[in-house]
Amino acid sequence: MGTTTATIKLLAGAFAASLSLASASAHAQAAYPTQAIKFIVPYAAGGSSDTRSRQLAQKLSDSLGVPVVVDNKPGASGNIGTGQIATAKPDGYTIGLGNFAPLAVNKALYTMPFDPARDLAPIALIERGPMALGVNDKSPYANPAALIDDAKRNPEKLNYASTGAGSASHLSTELFKEQAGMNATHVPYRGGAPAVNDLIAGNVDFYIELPSLFLPHATGATPRIKMLAVAADKRVPGLPDVPTFKELGLPNMVVSNWFGVVAPAGTPPDVIKTLNEHINRALQDKQYRDVVESQGGEVAGGTPEQFSAFIASESERWTQLIRHKQIQVQ
Repeated sequence: MGTTTATIKLLAGAFAASLSLASASAHAQAAYPTQAIKFIVPYAAGGSSDTRSRQLAQKLSDSLGVPVVVDNKPGASGNIGTGQIATAKPDGYTIGLGNFAPLAVNKALYTMPFDPARDLAPIALIERGPMALGVNDKSPYANPAALIDDAKRNPEKLNYASTGAGSASHLSTELFKEQAGMNATHVPYRGGAPAVNDLIAGNVDFYIELPSLFLPHATGATPRIKMLAVAADKRVPGLPDVPTFKELGLPNMVVSNWFGVVAPAGTPPDVIKTLNEHINRALQDKQYRDVVESQGGEVAGGTPEQFSAFIASESERWTQLIRHKQIQVQ
């Protein structure tokens, strides 16, 4: 009888210890995050990606109760900063911006030290920015059809700006040229600001870029840029007077420069789930949504699985175009 009682006490003690460990483990998981989170942005401070990252980081900081600190790591078309996310400790305390170029395009153009599909864990798609066709306000082209007709009549006449080989602006224009059956000469720039300046000065004939870069110069009493079309499924709320390429007879000209949040592969699923929930909550904030939509963007959201599938489809789409057009970085 004494032996049985001792055994029961021993089992009870072991069970209590296991409950304590389970409780501690659950508490540890529930406690995330307990320290500041580094948010790597693979582009320079002051650009559209940096601005949106800082807006989101502030919302996440408020929601999670810890600082979310933006760390700019520009260079190599986003590969440097994205590579630092991929090689960081997968504990949830280093995350960052993942976008169009390093996640879906660069692998077809560069020899990369990391594989986005293998080394990164998608958390959430946060925004799609439909691209827009912009021309100088004094341009003779009142619509894309006029531009296309002139390019077809004079194959060597027109040129277009981009932010570099393999950029969203470059690939969008190559798709536009293919869909329209026209030609134009590529003039790459080191960033959107100098490209916009040369468009205003009349040094390039057209430029396909995010509307947010055009808007400061497309409104007011003396606009210097006019947007002829937007590459979206339907008209963009922030640009109600700008028709879509689909409306103008180019149904496959639907292109976005997009970005989301990623973590190093191996980050615990419960941490990914927590971050995804807080990101989706931040995206529902009216003030945040109003800012995005006023600049021609579209707030996204969704699950990690949906973001992963989106990246895969974008990678396939642009890799095919790069190979078909034999696009190379210089």
